[in-house]
Amino acid sequence: MPGWYYDKKELKNTPSAQDGIDYQTEMRYRKEGARFIIDTGIKMDLGYSTSATGVVYFHRFYMFHSFKQFPRYVTACCCLFLAGKVEETPKKCKDIIKTARGLLTDQKFNTFGDDPKEEVMTLERILLQTIKFDLQVEHPYAYLLKYAKCLKGDKVKLNKMVQMAWTFVNDSLCTTLALQWEPEIIAVALMYLAGKLSQFDVIDWTGRTAKHLRWWEMFVEDVTMDLLEDICHQVLDLYSQTPSQSNESPPQNQPRLNPPPSSSVARPSNGQNNPVSPDQPPPMHSSIPPPSDVPTYIYGTFTGAPPPVPGFPGFSAPPMSAPPVPPHMAAPPPGPPPNIAAPPPVFPFVNHPPPFAPPGVPPGANYYQPPNPPHRQFYPPP
Repeated sequence: MPGWYYDKKELKNTPSAQDGIDYQTEMRYRKEGARFIIDTGIKMDLGYSTSATGVVYFHRFYMFHSFKQFPRYVTACCCLFLAGKVEETPKKCKDIIKTARGLLTDQKFNTFGDDPKEEVMTLERILLQTIKFDLQVEHPYAYLLKYAKCLKGDKVKLNKMVQMAWTFVNDSLCTTLALQWEPEIIAVALMYLAGKLSQFDVIDWTGRTAKHLRWWEMFVEDVTMDLLEDICHQVLDLYSQTPSQSNESPPQNQPRLNPPPSSSVARPSNGQNNPVSPDQPPPMHSSIPPPSDVPTYIYGTFTGAPPPVPGFPGFSAPPMSAPPVPPHMAAPPPGPPPNIAAPPPVFPFVNHPPPFAPPGVPPGANYYQPPNPPHRQFYPPP
């Protein structure tokens, strides 16, 4: 299987960087593409798993191609189109393009060309070859719920922490965390961040042993605090961006730029210019409200809260009822059709005597010898 995890040095030496796009601009392109996929998925009632899979395809694609060569919104539609088929929530290509047309400006939609459907369908073959047909993607959502079920403490605070961590996982799709760490580590880091902001201290958990000093060591080993802090900083940096950093992207034919020299800038412990206190939630940057069936939450930026999960405190699944049985399957069939109810009739064998006796056997009563016709008498040769 191909390796899909890169270090920060490789993330700054992508084909886009080699093509003259600086690192900050590339990160903005990735963020815009990821938000577009999520907004389109919400608009089309696609599940969070489908949108997340499409975003991961998007990030992986641009580790091999440049944003100058492939417009990001065309690639985003293609990734969502493929993710819908992989996650068994398929949508027609024309419906995705129609939804994208309503979300994009005329200038951005012009990148689709004269035949948008043909652009997306052609790019799908390139996308499949780029990601090497590795279609199955794991996300932190399942691990987040799995780990949260093992934690003990105040149920109200626990539910609040899980909802906040779920929102942080949504927002992490706008970063390159999916290209840096496994989903298990991302889930642990964002649960740690949510616990700090919601003031939920994990004191005890199910399956605790003497060698486990922290709750996540039961699931993921060798995870340092520096690693968790780095992941938390990357997510918090999304909320610290000013509006001037989110302007419209420059046109595709922008002049060639040299990548800026890498420099290490010291930043506060929370990864932002301004400290964030547990009582001050990060600002919201959502242009589409969450669905009506999702509970309202102040930290919600995309979906607002995790879906109902049976067995988890605070969540309730709707009652399940058996579907009605179709009439043609309510009882066994009456029997075979009348034309095959009885075996076919056996025709009696007619034992006609052979017209001539076998060689070497004199003709007898059992063999039929045709008489010489009167007009063809046998005459011996002269």
